[in-house]
Amino acid sequence: MPGPATSSTVYEPVALWGRIPHGIYFKDATAAAVDDERDRVYVFNRGNYPMVVLNKAGDFIESWGQGDFQRPHGVTVDPEGNLFLVDDLDHTVKKTDPNGNVIFTLGTPGEPSAWQEGGMFNRPTHVAIQPSTGDFFVSDGYGNSRIHKFDAGGNHVKSWGGPGTGPSQFSLPHNVAMIGDDRIALCDRENFRVQVFTVDGEYVDQWHFHRPIAIAAGRGDDTNLYVAEAGPPPVQRHVPGLGLFVIVVDPDGNEVTRFGRGTQGEEPDQFMAPHGMDTDAEGNVYVAEVSFTTVGLFGESFDREPVSLRKWARVSG
Repeated sequence: MPGPATSSTVYEPVALWGRIPHGIYFKDATAAAVDDERDRVYVFNRGNYPMVVLNKAGDFIESWGQGDFQRPHGVTVDPEGNLFLVDDLDHTVKKTDPNGNVIFTLGTPGEPSAWQEGGMFNRPTHVAIQPSTGDFFVSDGYGNSRIHKFDAGGNHVKSWGGPGTGPSQFSLPHNVAMIGDDRIALCDRENFRVQVFTVDGEYVDQWHFHRPIAIAAGRGDDTNLYVAEAGPPPVQRHVPGLGLFVIVVDPDGNEVTRFGRGTQGEEPDQFMAPHGMDTDAEGNVYVAEVSFTTVGLFGESFDREPVSLRKWARVSG
């Protein structure tokens, strides 16, 4: 496994990565999660097969999940190879085996908790798992402003947060990742920052980004974090440098390097609408994008499926 990236590390886009059979479509690829043990990349999406499984070369393995989800949002692989699948419009988090068989469900399907009152859940978004204990953390979400902690069996331990702009307050907590084994990093998206906490919910720090929307930890000796930035609002859509990068930071939030062109587009070195992300043991980065939905917000439409899945290969450093 490679060590942490440095300022001289080079990432290159893998053009046209990911091959799926005719008749399967993503529409939006909302999240990607890597299982290094099984050489699998799980692509959670809003197309006709909500889970599409590829190998790291981009070859199709299988698909499943038809009729099982309202609106796929986040996927995380645990150390045993099981999946945590977050469905924001179903207001649930499902733990499944690698083939989609449900182990347990948290939340009441189809029924949100009271808006912004801290219950579980109102449009949850993502899960991070503590390696040493199996405890996990749910970012919640579009209709809430909380982090919920659960033990490995799915029992609620505690929650923290609330709407606002101060420390431990959130404006759309979107993605969450572990920093090592003892800290949590949360994409506080509409506050333009990542907030850092202990696993007991104590505030540690905050780091500024442009609408940080996805975050992933490196693997093995790579202790860095990878933060994907969403693009600007319509009034500044084509202004360069406002998001649409993946920024690599060290465990203290200091920028190491970045990749992407910083403008919206479908070229291999651009991003359309980053939404979910993961890394693999070789230091490669996989980014899922909600391209179809995002372009619709600009009042445009596609007569085809836009690019919504990327792989960036770590080629040196």
